[in-house]
Amino acid sequence: MTEKKERIAKVIAAAGLCSRRDAEKWILAGRVKVNGSVLNTPACVVGSTDQIQVDNKVISQKQERRLWCYHKPAGLVTTHRDPQGRPTVFEKLPKYLPRVISVGRLDFNSEGLLLLTTDGELARLLEHPSGGWKRKYRVRVHGKVTPEIVSLLKKGVRSKGIQYAPCDLIIEKEQGTNTWVLMTLTEGKNREIRKLMEHFGLNVTRLIRISYGPFQLGNLEKGAVREVTKKALKELICEL
Repeated sequence: MTEKKERIAKVIAAAGLCSRRDAEKWILAGRVKVNGSVLNTPACVVGSTDQIQVDNKVISQKQERRLWCYHKPAGLVTTHRDPQGRPTVFEKLPKYLPRVISVGRLDFNSEGLLLLTTDGELARLLEHPSGGWKRKYRVRVHGKVTPEIVSLLKKGVRSKGIQYAPCDLIIEKEQGTNTWVLMTLTEGKNREIRKLMEHFGLNVTRLIRISYGPFQLGNLEKGAVREVTKKALKELICEL
């Protein structure tokens, strides 16, 4: 039987190093070797006997697919390396975890639920808007959230040349000049909530993601991780 071969970017993503798109960028940057030769095209396909190196380090093509919920504290960037030298999520993770990548990101000042996985392909699937997974956030803004703002957000807003999909906003409580709201997004564009609030003259002073699709932050303590069971992960993958 002829061995089934797969595109190199997919193999790198499945090894948990990055997403498939980032793997293609790494290849074009000359960071990937196959059987000792620098690769210059993502069109390459590889099999189980091929040796793959990323930044001169041999990677394993067999990586168990795993997923964790992580309570990200504010004050960490969701990247493996930060040019500004700020502390990163991956530096603060428990040492017993294998190499993981994040499903999407939470920015430096945001906190709450962040999904982590060993599988770049799984991360891509969970991130993609076509999955329709809702992301829910508790948000504190400085200023008053009016019924008009709620109505406009429900229809979708265009701001600074970017079209944002409709989102739901529920006012939870007002505290002096601050308002706590619950926001539900389906896209998760870069800094979407902060930019939407800024569009209406409001300033986000705290942002906590409390759920991502079926996964809940719950009572997970800051900085702690909770692995998704193999059964739940298998059911999830079947849905995808």
